[in-house]
Amino acid sequence: MTKIVAPSVLSLDFTDMKKELKKVEVAGATWLHYDVMDGVFVPNISFGPSIMNQVKRVSDLFMDVHLMIERPEKYFDVFVKNGAEAITFHVECFKDATEGLAAVKELKKLGVKAGITLKPGTELSQIIPYLKHVDIVLVMSVEPGFGGQSFIPEMLERIKEINSIRQSNGYHYLISVDGGINGETGPKARQAGADILVAGSYVFGDEIEKAVQSLL
Repeated sequence: MTKIVAPSVLSLDFTDMKKELKKVEVAGATWLHYDVMDGVFVPNISFGPSIMNQVKRVSDLFMDVHLMIERPEKYFDVFVKNGAEAITFHVECFKDATEGLAAVKELKKLGVKAGITLKPGTELSQIIPYLKHVDIVLVMSVEPGFGGQSFIPEMLERIKEINSIRQSNGYHYLISVDGGINGETGPKARQAGADILVAGSYVFGDEIEKAVQSLL
């Protein structure tokens, strides 16, 4: 199993950005998770591509972008130009899998990793057509849109199921888990088959290094 920790920029103290990003790197984090919200697909608003560009200027960590926005395909290009190395979009944003798979193709053409995700209440069957083609499957273990929520325990079964589909079909995607990840839920998610743990408030608390190491 791949073991990646992706601290979520959503919880970063931007007044101390350089120092905090250095700390997560020294502690062993190799990815950063960048949440984009438009206030339409989810009820909150976060960052755009220009802030990401600033983050990239002070950190060499792999930039993993999660688009919680309507019409994600319209913004692939601008995020890639500003440093995105992986882009994950929501299955709910597309009418059908044909449209969604065209978006996956577009990401590959832009030279970045393509990821698919779904809300906790969306049927897993919705993402099945994508699994052969994507590099990342992101399991939302909270409702997308706000940081600091508690992990939904039922999502452990979803992680196991996605892992089982991967093994039985010889697929190569990484399983990422985002939402309520901490020293207790992180190991459970790993045990269920997660490769990437996304954590925000847990990592950017008082003891950044200790938090990152506990997730590795």
